[in-house]
Amino acid sequence: MKKITIGEAARQSGVKVPTVRYYESIGLLAAPSRSEGNQRSFEPADINRLAFIRHARELGFEIEAIRTLLTLQDDPHQSCASADAIAKARLVEVEQRIRSLMALKAELETMVEGCGHGRVDQCRVIEVLADHGQCTHSHH
Repeated sequence: MKKITIGEAARQSGVKVPTVRYYESIGLLAAPSRSEGNQRSFEPADINRLAFIRHARELGFEIEAIRTLLTLQDDPHQSCASADAIAKARLVEVEQRIRSLMALKAELETMVEGCGHGRVDQCRVIEVLADHGQCTHSHH
């Protein structure tokens, strides 16, 4: 079976080459075998692992959560309670972020609606930004 170069591994997994090296350096990806010219040689399983990490990062999982999920993935016969707990914690974070973004959206809408499109000295956007006390929502 032909070994996969780091460039090809990056292309197939959707992870940039420096990121592949970083994941290797922090232990999320095992050090691949090396060719006679000391180039990394990846296996299809490495590509799958990189794609898993990329997808988890896209969903906002932190590196340590991904490390735990990978450990769980490596031992598929154990309970998925830990994976469920990690996903539930991420869901709580996302829900909090959504609430914060909705409050921010409402505040921005209020600022924009209050704009008279006149001069800066009458601009509601500038006025509200200059005095946080005028905000109707709390921000995090």
